[in-house]
Amino acid sequence: MRLYTYWRSTTSLRIRAALNLKGIAYEPVPVDLLKGAQNTDAFGEINPTHGVPVLELDDGTRLMQSHAIAEYLDTISPEPRLFPADPLERARVQAAALTIAMEIHPVNNLRILGYLKGRLGHSQDEAVTWMQHWMAEGFAAFQRMIAPDTPFCFGDAPTYADLCLVGQMVNARRWGLDLSPFARLAAIDAHAQTLPEIAAAMPENQPDAT
Repeated sequence: MRLYTYWRSTTSLRIRAALNLKGIAYEPVPVDLLKGAQNTDAFGEINPTHGVPVLELDDGTRLMQSHAIAEYLDTISPEPRLFPADPLERARVQAAALTIAMEIHPVNNLRILGYLKGRLGHSQDEAVTWMQHWMAEGFAAFQRMIAPDTPFCFGDAPTYADLCLVGQMVNARRWGLDLSPFARLAAIDAHAQTLPEIAAAMPENQPDAT
């Protein structure tokens, strides 16, 4: 397998961690988002939405969108599970993961910030305030959705919700979000990073990190 990725991409982090946890070997293919490599026609043939991650299977099939990729990996390699087998527990994990993947991350990603600062003329400080606002709102909801007293979001092992959280916590720290209201999330994030598979997926440990 090949994974089109970028060291600071938190959606790519989710899939790097998922692959590591499942023991699935992959070749990272760095795509430099800051230099606009994702906007080329050539990369548009790989992913029409011009984003990462993209997982390329051994037969050349390409899968896009981190949530869809994670579900595919859970299907072909069920252990350890990222999504519980029990329908009710699965729905809870999905809802929490999607709170980050759909409610927080999309309004904080590179192209949205580029539009805010470029087309709409907002300053860097205004863009950071925007990011902090949506992260705080989303984290407050996420914190109420997860279990109150388990090592990970929903138990003793990480689920896809934890991988989404770890990625978004990277952004929270990068952009100076006040994490004092989110002690539960900070504790889960710190515990998750004690797992070698998740630690290896962190941005600073990628071959293209700068």
